[in-house]
Amino acid sequence: MASDSRDTQVRLCRLKETLRRAGVKLTPQRLEIFREVVQTSDHPDAETVYHRVRERVPTVSLDTVYRNLWLLHDLGLILALGSPRERVRFDGDLRPHHHFICTRCGAVHDFCSSELDRLHLPAAVSTLGSPDRVQVEIHGLCTLCARTSVEPERQ
Repeated sequence: MASDSRDTQVRLCRLKETLRRAGVKLTPQRLEIFREVVQTSDHPDAETVYHRVRERVPTVSLDTVYRNLWLLHDLGLILALGSPRERVRFDGDLRPHHHFICTRCGAVHDFCSSELDRLHLPAAVSTLGSPDRVQVEIHGLCTLCARTSVEPERQ
């Protein structure tokens, strides 16, 4: 679900408005970090964002990337995926969708499911709080990894 040019422009307008309301300055580094997350569908982690942004902004630091990713997350402009004990991946697509995460190669793939969007939450969830959204993460072998693990057995 990579974003198209029009979608990116809408997201950039939302970024500017959200930062303005929060009293946060739109710096060139912050803009490039945001663009990197919203213009890709590979759900990059902070180190990947850092290396990609550094090609355009050589003075950006890894600390700046981390601080800005978490700021963008806290302002509701991007999502954080995965376990907090692992390398957190970021997703700039805020539309309802779900993720398939390969347990071997780590690839993250978006998919849509109206069935999962309408998932009935158990009553126990209401004792924990009031959910804002439901996002399902499915973990398993992607088709490429599954194929490579089967191919040697055929020989």
